[in-house]
Amino acid sequence: MKTWHYHSASGSTASTSEENLPELVEAGTITPQTVVWTQGMTGWEPAAKVLPDLFQGAGAPPPLPPGGAPPAFGKRSHEIDYEIIGESIQMVEIELDSGETVIAEAGAMNYMEDGIAFETKMGDGSTPDQGFMGKLMAVGKRALTGESIFMTHFTNRSGVKKRVTFAAPYPGTVVPVDLSQQGGELLCQKDAFLCAAMGTQLGIAFNRKLGAGLFGGEGFILQRLQGDGMAFVHAGGTVVRKELKGEKLFVDTGCLVAFTKGIDYDIQRSGNLKSMVFGGEGLFLATLQGHGTVWLQSMPFARLAQRITSMYASGREQGSALGGLGNLFGD
Repeated sequence: MKTWHYHSASGSTASTSEENLPELVEAGTITPQTVVWTQGMTGWEPAAKVLPDLFQGAGAPPPLPPGGAPPAFGKRSHEIDYEIIGESIQMVEIELDSGETVIAEAGAMNYMEDGIAFETKMGDGSTPDQGFMGKLMAVGKRALTGESIFMTHFTNRSGVKKRVTFAAPYPGTVVPVDLSQQGGELLCQKDAFLCAAMGTQLGIAFNRKLGAGLFGGEGFILQRLQGDGMAFVHAGGTVVRKELKGEKLFVDTGCLVAFTKGIDYDIQRSGNLKSMVFGGEGLFLATLQGHGTVWLQSMPFARLAQRITSMYASGREQGSALGGLGNLFGD
C-alpha cells in the first residue's frame, strides 16, 4: 500500500495511506490544487493531475437548498440511519452509506461489519482546513471535560451499506438527538457523548454563574454539540424527557443529562439548614427554566459507584440482613 505525502492548507507537510485518500478528498483536506508526492514520482504534482479518479465530477458547487446556506458552524453533517438495540443496557447500531462517516469516543465501538475502516484522529473532523495549532487548542478544551483528546472516525469504504455499533462503558440508555430539530446545539454533561454523524462539532461551554460552577454536578464545564445531524448521548438508568415552556424544574445535580440552548441552568440551596444536612437530597439542587428540552437520568454513574464503594467499605454482605451483625462477632 502506497504512502502519499501532501502539502496541507496550513503550510505543513502530512502523509497518509492510499486507502485514506478518498476520505481526505471528501473532507476537503486534499483539493484538486493540493500538491502531492509518492514513491516513484520525480516531483510534487497537483492532486487532480496524478489522482484524477478522486475528483470526477468536481467543479461548480450545486445550488443551495431552499432554506439557504448551511449553518455557520461548519460542514453539513452526514445523514446516518440508526437503530437502538436493547432495553435497559442499550447500544446504538449506525447504518452508513458508502462514504459516510460517524465519529465516536475512543473505545466505544462494540462491533462493525467488513468494509468499514476506522482511524483515530485528533478532534472531530468538523473543520478539516484548520491548522495543527487550532486542532491542538480544540482538543485541549476537550481535555478539560475529562475526555480523550482523540476520537475514532468510522467510514464505510465499500459500495454497499454497512453497520457499526457503539455501547457506553456502563449500563444505561442511549438517547438519539436530531440537532437540526434542537436549534443546532445541545449542552450535555461532560461524559455523556457517545457518537455522532461526521460534521458534528464537539466543544465546551463555560457556565457563567459561579454557583452552578462550584456546586453543580456538571461544574463550570459542559460539553457543547453543534451540528445539523444525529448525535447520541448516554445516560444511566431510565431517561425522562421534559419539555419546558417557561416553567422552572428542580433537579438533583447529578441527574441532569442534557438540555437545549433555550434553557437557563443555575444552582440553589435545597431548603433550610436542617433539610440540607439531614434531608439526604444533597446541599444544592439544579434549577432549569426556559423554553426547550431537558433530558434527565434515573441512575447517575457517580451515585451507583458511591453505593458500591460504600457497601464494600462497610463490609456489608449483599442480600443478608444479618451481615453487619455477623461482622461484630467475627467468624
